[in-house]
Amino acid sequence: MTKIPWYIWLSILGVTSATIGGHWDISWHRSIGRDSFWTAPHLAIQLCGVIAGITCGYLILWTTFTHSHLRKASVNVLGFRGPLGAFICAWGGFTMITSAPFDDWWHNAYGLDVKILSPPHVALAIGLVAVEIGAMVLIAAGMNRSSGQTRRHLEWLLLYVNGMILVELLTAVLELTNRSFLHTAICYRAVCIVTPIVLAIAARATGLRWAATTVSAVYTAFILGLLWILPRFPAQPKLGPVMREVTQFIPADFPLLVLIPALVLDLAWLRTAHWGKWKQAVVSGALFMAVMAPVEWLFADFLQSPLARNAFFGTIYLDYFQSPQGYAATYRFVPYETAAQFRVGMAIALACAMVSVWLGMGAGDWLKRVRH
Repeated sequence: MTKIPWYIWLSILGVTSATIGGHWDISWHRSIGRDSFWTAPHLAIQLCGVIAGITCGYLILWTTFTHSHLRKASVNVLGFRGPLGAFICAWGGFTMITSAPFDDWWHNAYGLDVKILSPPHVALAIGLVAVEIGAMVLIAAGMNRSSGQTRRHLEWLLLYVNGMILVELLTAVLELTNRSFLHTAICYRAVCIVTPIVLAIAARATGLRWAATTVSAVYTAFILGLLWILPRFPAQPKLGPVMREVTQFIPADFPLLVLIPALVLDLAWLRTAHWGKWKQAVVSGALFMAVMAPVEWLFADFLQSPLARNAFFGTIYLDYFQSPQGYAATYRFVPYETAAQFRVGMAIALACAMVSVWLGMGAGDWLKRVRH
């Protein structure tokens, strides 16, 4: 049995470190504020860039200047040779590292971020997504060159990385998908843009029966783990204004219920595998929306109710800068759209889900062929 290459394990370590660090950093901002650039969450995030840069840089040089077996499964970029995923990872790691001083300057100039996607965070997110895509390509290429148990292990690693990508993409739209926005069309539009594409990539690239369900289970387990673990650690605000007393880390909301539509998609894809790609994408996108919207809508009502105000569902955790009259603190939904705007927004969300599935199928089919 061929062993899984060391660089794949290191790329997975980097992706995991950045994903944990990203959510930990958001919690840090919600609980403490920003007291220094050199916080533990920032170091965990940047560790991903360092690992990606060093690991893949070495892999490229090693492939270029030695008679490595990888030369036959490599691409040429500016005279250097290496696996395609290594070049993507190396670029992403460099982008992540260079975003660090930009982020430090931004905070020194403007203070605490008002939005998650500030310009430095966008640069960081682009670099992180590149590292994740590079890791996915590295795993897929190894998977397509392998067989037996090795291939099986690589398939599961690919699903894990897809789960981490889903975590990151849903983190990017966190401001539009918190529980106060779960009765708005913009929330479902955001979910339909980023979620089906990841589920479709996983299913098409691996061909596994429960690929989408597994990916969404990784996302769900990750968010639940942070929801239940982070509040166990003490934290106090160090930046004003302090609107409420906080004594522990504030986690993200209860995970979105993407697990349920993912399960439905896996069942549907078993029966529609012989269909054309567009037909399958249209039906799959409609199924995703038809299941996701009512399930999440009804669950949102529960999350806003007194029954969910406990440590298990996490609605008791509020930012230190959260106004006592705010929507989250008073357990109300944001009246973001008019009825007409809501209907148009949901129609756009439906179209986004269909296109997202189609793009994911195309990307998954490409990953199934890549060998470099």
